[in-house]
Amino acid sequence: MNNIHDDTVDGAWLLSVLDGSFSEIYFVDCTTRRFIHVNESAQRNLQYTMDQLETMSPLDIAPELTEASLKTILKPLRNGTASRVTYETVHHRRDGSTYPIEFRLFRSPPNTVPVFIAIGNDISQHQAAAVALQLSELRYQAIVSNIPGLVYQFLRRADGHIEFTYVSDRCEDLLDITATQLKANPESFLNLIMIDDRESYLTSMLLSAQQLQTWNWKGRIWIEAWQDIKWIDIRATPNAMPNGTVVWDGVITNITQTKLEEIEAKRSSERLAELSAHIQQVKEQERMRIAREVHDDLGGNLTAIKMALTLVKRRLSNKDNALIEKINYIDTLADRTIESVHRIAGDLRPSILDFGIVAAIEWQSQEFERQMGIPCNFSSTDEDIELNADQATALFRVFQEALTNISKHAHATRVTVNLKRIKNSITLDIADNGRGMEQSDRLKPHSFGIRGMMERVGSLGGKFSITASPNAGSSISIQIPLS
Repeated sequence: MNNIHDDTVDGAWLLSVLDGSFSEIYFVDCTTRRFIHVNESAQRNLQYTMDQLETMSPLDIAPELTEASLKTILKPLRNGTASRVTYETVHHRRDGSTYPIEFRLFRSPPNTVPVFIAIGNDISQHQAAAVALQLSELRYQAIVSNIPGLVYQFLRRADGHIEFTYVSDRCEDLLDITATQLKANPESFLNLIMIDDRESYLTSMLLSAQQLQTWNWKGRIWIEAWQDIKWIDIRATPNAMPNGTVVWDGVITNITQTKLEEIEAKRSSERLAELSAHIQQVKEQERMRIAREVHDDLGGNLTAIKMALTLVKRRLSNKDNALIEKINYIDTLADRTIESVHRIAGDLRPSILDFGIVAAIEWQSQEFERQMGIPCNFSSTDEDIELNADQATALFRVFQEALTNISKHAHATRVTVNLKRIKNSITLDIADNGRGMEQSDRLKPHSFGIRGMMERVGSLGGKFSITASPNAGSSISIQIPLS
């Protein structure tokens, strides 16, 4: 140790600096390769005293080093071809534990004591961080590889410049271009989007950037090589960066199959609705025909029977009381049958509809109050609202079904009906003060009343809504556009 310093102030100051360093610093004799001086950081790490280290060499604390490898490391310093060299090794502490260390090795300047100076840093934390980073990267890649979509990172600068900073390997499977190609030419993605969908794509991007809300977009892309249209779903989370840059991390998913099934389901639903509307129309026409035949044929025949009975009764002798009694009974029976014919014809197709929808709704309200004993208050903004036959019949049937539901289930003591015309639509509101309709009541598997009302209104392009709460009654609102 005396070989590298003297009793001057400069020598003492130098040793203080060396011992205060967090790095491990070693002075090694060029000839014997023994340690001349080892600073305090190295002594603490190795768990040796300076007296013990003076009898040791680098090979003693780093058994992985060999005489040949150490000679190779020192050769550039010996022959002057390099001013310093670096190497990594593993140090063994006195207790047997080890730690990796990285060294920068220098040779003392000419005309000084010939020593090698080694400055080392424990790199165990660095290596642990590198291993943790590698494991994290492996986990990330494993997750990405199992996500059924294209994982990406996308940025948009304040000047509108866009860039894909990360694109997963599924890029080519979805877009028929490689990740490298997409990152090199980010505009190529916009070119894949079908022209009719580009505006909504750009609008949704800008909205997400401005409000920093999740970017959700569904649209179509055209893959020229496959001559195929694909539906994709974009879901990405934005983050604001300095200078107005926004970065999204997200996933692009192929939803073609789901979207095609959705479109087909919608078409099927529309076809079913059309069929249902056609069936209702045919049924109403058939009801009208039967009502007309019942009214005209049966009504006419019954009237003829009554006239014949009257004529027979006049020609009979007043003494034939038994026969007159029979004729009177038949006449009464004919009257009751005529009433039944009128009632059945009315049920099939109420003739009151011929007087307009306002009169028909008002008449049905009065009939409900008379039959059920529940007050039913009707009001209308117009004395008459012109509807075509299909609209009037459908609205009247829905009203009848609503009153039927109230009489069966609501336990109401009052019903309010309001019919109004607002611009190009007609609205019918039916409210009661009953027990209220539960959500479960609307979803009963074999309950077709509400479902039928909804289908009738839907077939006319109208809107049907129910507002209800327990013990507070229910309110049905029907809105139909006027043709």
